[in-house]
Amino acid sequence: MNLFNRRQLHITLAALAALASLASSTVWAQADAYPSKPITLVVPNPPGGLVDTSARLVSESLGRFIGQSVVVDNKPGGSGNLAYSLVARSPKDGHTVLVSYSGYHIANPILMDKLPWELKDLTPVGLVTVATNVIAVHPSVPANTLKEFIAWAKQNPGKLNYASQGNGSVSHIGTEIFKQQTGIEMTHVPYKGSGQAIQDVLAGQVQVFITTPPSVMGHVLNGKLKALAVTGKIRHPQLPQVPTASEAGLTGFELESWVALYVASGTPKEVVQKLSAEVKRGMELPETKQRADQAGIEIRYLTPDNTTKLLERDTVSWAKAIKAGNIKFD
Repeated sequence: MNLFNRRQLHITLAALAALASLASSTVWAQADAYPSKPITLVVPNPPGGLVDTSARLVSESLGRFIGQSVVVDNKPGGSGNLAYSLVARSPKDGHTVLVSYSGYHIANPILMDKLPWELKDLTPVGLVTVATNVIAVHPSVPANTLKEFIAWAKQNPGKLNYASQGNGSVSHIGTEIFKQQTGIEMTHVPYKGSGQAIQDVLAGQVQVFITTPPSVMGHVLNGKLKALAVTGKIRHPQLPQVPTASEAGLTGFELESWVALYVASGTPKEVVQKLSAEVKRGMELPETKQRADQAGIEIRYLTPDNTTKLLERDTVSWAKAIKAGNIKFD
């Protein structure tokens, strides 16, 4: 290589190094400047219930650390797809955040041939909350225990309707799995979230609702609904009188819902890391835990990588259950 070519090579390498340094500086500058405007938490459910309650916990706690206001924007519709596609198409700057519900995030890609979004369109910020589910029935159902309910339902096939928060929701798939395990027949009545569903359950138009504690806990405590069991490994601290499904005689039936935060893929990694860290700080506040406990929700933060692992694990198990039960959208 002659002297001229060597000089050209050195100049080229120096220019590339300068460009790399400039790109790195730009990325870090973006992270340092983030957020530059209010953050919007897009919720795929109406007000009320696990997802909306979780969003408001994040909004209140994150706003204390992030330096900008954090607003909740409920965008129900299309079994969650309206909110998911909105965030997937949003600017890749971390200011529009999806409050993702496990039922939609897992079931929709399995059950729907065409979606207005893809899993690769979203990148995780972190898991924030989980909740067991409550098997709740209207007082008109002549059963006070889970065993009595299953026996009565078998003797009266097709007489019961069950509510869900929408096609593909945890309450939908979970109740179908419950039907498979118990051999009972019930008719699915989907709603656009917990708020609408609970009104018809309280009115007795729909008799059964397997859902998270925020939707039914108050109504159970004041006697408007009967809680036959919770679907976690242990009893719920706010419903200590309600046995687990296993304690009530139905072994192997466990159902847990989770809520995680996602942003559009392509958002700078440093912005995602900063947002995740501030979310973690907010969720660790004692007052946040206290509000979550009162709502019947468990704070459980996971990093972006561990959130991805959780999604992958649950997708495998749900896909097996959906296939075994030949579950389809109504």
